[in-house]
Formats: sequence, C-alpha cells, structure tokens
Amino acid sequence: MRRTVTLRLLAGMAATATTAALCVTLTTMPQASAAVGSATGFASSNGGTTGGSGGQTVRATTGTQIHAALCNRASSSTPIIIQVEGTINHGNTSKVSGSSCNTAADVIELKQISNVTILGVGNGALFDQIGIHIREARNIIIQNVTVRNVKKSGSPTSNGGDAIGMEANVRNVWVDHVTLEASGGESEGYDGLFDMKNNTQYVTLSYSILRNSGRGGLIGSSESDLSNGYVTFHHNRYENIDSRTPLLRGGIAHIFNNHYVRLNESGINSRAGARAKVDNNYFQDAKNVLGTFYTSAAGYWQVSGNIFDNVTWSSRSGDTNPAGPNPTSNTSVSVPYSYHLDSASCVPSIVSQTAGANKGIRTSNGNCTPQSPTAGPTSPTPGPTNTAPPPSSSPTPSQPSGPNLSIGAGSDGSSKASGTSYGDVRDGNMNTAWSPNGTTGQISIKWGSATTVSRINIREASGSDGTIRNWRVLNHDTGAVLASGTGAGVISFAPTSMRKVTFDITSSTGTPRVAEFETYAN
Repeated sequence: MRRTVTLRLLAGMAATATTAALCVTLTTMPQASAAVGSATGFASSNGGTTGGSGGQTVRATTGTQIHAALCNRASSSTPIIIQVEGTINHGNTSKVSGSSCNTAADVIELKQISNVTILGVGNGALFDQIGIHIREARNIIIQNVTVRNVKKSGSPTSNGGDAIGMEANVRNVWVDHVTLEASGGESEGYDGLFDMKNNTQYVTLSYSILRNSGRGGLIGSSESDLSNGYVTFHHNRYENIDSRTPLLRGGIAHIFNNHYVRLNESGINSRAGARAKVDNNYFQDAKNVLGTFYTSAAGYWQVSGNIFDNVTWSSRSGDTNPAGPNPTSNTSVSVPYSYHLDSASCVPSIVSQTAGANKGIRTSNGNCTPQSPTAGPTSPTPGPTNTAPPPSSSPTPSQPSGPNLSIGAGSDGSSKASGTSYGDVRDGNMNTAWSPNGTTGQISIKWGSATTVSRINIREASGSDGTIRNWRVLNHDTGAVLASGTGAGVISFAPTSMRKVTFDITSSTGTPRVAEFETYAN
C-alpha cells in the first residue's frame, strides 16, 4: 500500500500521550469481577460472546501472570476472568507452558484457547509496547485496557506491530472501552491498531479510542484473504489516523456512531467486494472518509444519517474512488441484532464522554446520554432496534397456552453431561433432564420446517430450582437475540418464525438441570 506517514501524526501526540499516561496512573476505576455490560453488534451473533463469564477470577500485574492464569486452567476452554492492573511490558512478559495454553514471550498470546475475559481494573491496565495476539481462539473479551506503541520494526517489537491482532479461525471477540495508540506510522516501526486476518469473524469494537497511527486497522490481509467479516464498529473515536478506519477486504461491516477526527489520507476503505453499513457517524476535519482506495477492486456501502464536517474529497481517477462529495448508497446491508442508534449530531459529545479506557465504562442509551456501567456476564443489551423487535429483559410469570411445540420436535445442544440427553428436555417428563458439561451451555429445539414461536418455558429439574442465572434466547437460524434475562421460567418475545430456537445459559450457580424446554406459539 502506498503510504508515507507525515509529521501530521506527531501533531498533538505529546498532549494525548501524556494524558493517557496520567489516566493509567491516576484514575481510579470501579471494581468488577466480570466484564461490564453487554456486547452489541456481530459479537452478539453466532452464539454470542461471554468471555470468561462464570469462571474463576484471577488478578494479574505482569504479562507472565496473565499467561500463568491461562496455563493453570483445567483445560483450554475453561472460563476465566483475568483482572489486570499496572503496566505490562517486555520485562515482565515471559512464556509459560501448560496443557491449557500456548503462550510466547514479549506478546500477550491468546492462542488456541476460548472463554477468556481480560479486564482492566483498579488504577488501570497499560500494555506498553506489548501487543495482544488472538489466534485460533473464540469467545474472547478485552475491556478497559490501554495498548500503546507496539512495533513491528526497531526495538522492541511485538505482535507484528499490531496493538490488537486477530488471525487464523478466530470467532466471537468483543473489544470494548480500550485505548489503542501509536506514535507514528510504518516508517516509525508501527503497523495497525486493530487488525483481523485469515478467517476472523463475529467481532465488535465499541467505545474505544484509536489514535496517532498511520493505520487504524484492517479486515483481510490481502485481496485473496476474503474469509473475514461480520464486524461491528460503534461509538469509537478515530483521531489523527492516516488511513484504514477500517480497510475492509470482502465481508460485511457495520459502522455506526463513530467520531472521526483528522483522517489524513483516507478513512473507511471498502474494497474487493466488501459491504459496509455506515450509519450516523460524524466525520470531522478529514479527507476521503469513505470509498474504494488504492485498488480497482470495488467495494460497496450503504449510508444514512452521517454528518460530514469540513471533509474534503479527491477527484475520481485510477485507483482513487471516493464516495463523496455527496455519498449515496450503492448496496444494502442488513444486520441480525438489536442496537441503539444515537443521532449523528451528538456523536462527538457522547463518544468523548464514553470512549476509551479509564473512563468508567459508560455507554449510550441511544438518546445521547451516558449510562453508568452494569457489572455481570455479557449478553446482548435489550433495546430499540432498527432491524427487529426489542428482546424481553426477563421472564413473564403467566403461563403460556396452546400445545407444547417441543413434543415431537428435535433437540441438540453444545454439550451434555454424563447420563443426560438432549431429548430429555422435550419428552414431557420432569424426572429426566439435560445438563451441560459445566455451568454454561446451549440447548435447542428444532423443527423440520419454519415454526412460529413467541413463548418458551424453561423448567428446571427438582432440586435445581434457581441454579440458572443469566441466559439468552437465540433465533438459531439468524443468530438474533430474542430475549435475555435472569432466572428460568416463562419467557416471552415477539412471534418469530424459525427452524431452531436456542436457550443459551451464560451463568449459573452450579450445574444447570433443564427438565423441559417447552415452546409455544402463544
């Protein structure tokens, strides 16, 4: 890619770097045992992103301790929440070996593992010149941390120069309220702040700051790497970036309510057949904020509600194809999840109050107002939606009517404990039950053709009442969240036609025992 990072990247860096350092050392953060809030976007699809919810909580103040926490688990998929405080650097990050991990020195390595949350707590977590590498992994949450000055050349180097990098069959990652920053571009030794490659899917980046870098991030390492996608970017601030906010090669991205300030060469670069849904963003003091750049392989976009404030556009020629000066849609993109959409006019204000590490993990309520954090296991937040009815927040006490559609249907799930069966939840017998292997898991009812369901009844086996805590109900066909809440019982949602409905248990006080998973049209 043709790119020379200019001295514009250095403008304002001293002030922002100093501010970031002070935040890490001076700001007192609220304590939390698990990730705070809920993933919105594609990270809520494909079964959702819960990280280490329900697992052991471990405190780490060095990179070696982070690796040791991963390696001390019973297995590579045992849920774990790693609370991080202090500065993680090359001097305190060593390789640790074990059957449940695959780590390396000089990088935080989340490789060939699943069900992990890394959460900055206390006075803050700073990954200084150390990148976070996610490889062949799934169900990962990274929240409330700062990663800065990760280099691919010069000294010291880490993670190929990416602040956070994902590659090789990665699924379901939620990165939230982080600050990612560099001190220049490729000529100064830096690469991307947030990169996804080689079959990485179902990712959300939310309420984060990306600044002072030549490259914001990419989806796809080349125009032959088209297996990535389903990525949501919302309520982020991109500041003093040359390009790639993001660069999208193939796949689908949903980009909404972000504040872009000083994009020096280009911004959202959709190419090689990619499709981007670009809603209610605020672009300010920037150049070529949307289009297909540096290639003749066109990409596409659907635009609505964006504000362009002092944005300049190049003329179309050769491999420079900006969407402006009056961007219009050239495709349509639908998304399978609910989301709050703030007005673009308030995006600079709401993002400045909520985005980045050490800001209190506040979010927007969709009305341009910051909301206090809610601690607990992550599941998609109920709320207004542009694509589907809002999910129910809790079970309703009244009993459903009509026939139980589960009788005669099929069933499957994510796992089953010894002596239990998926079929036990649809046999009408309260003396048989299904249990997952552990405290979390999924159980599904399925039909040979689309069936309309609006209520389910989760009946726990005798002696297990109250074991199930947090859950989600999923339209397994699309990944959409139909409802989420706490405690088993009757759950209502908008009538939905589907071939398979999934009850996803995200936390429990012990091993759940579901005697009956009843489904009803009414």
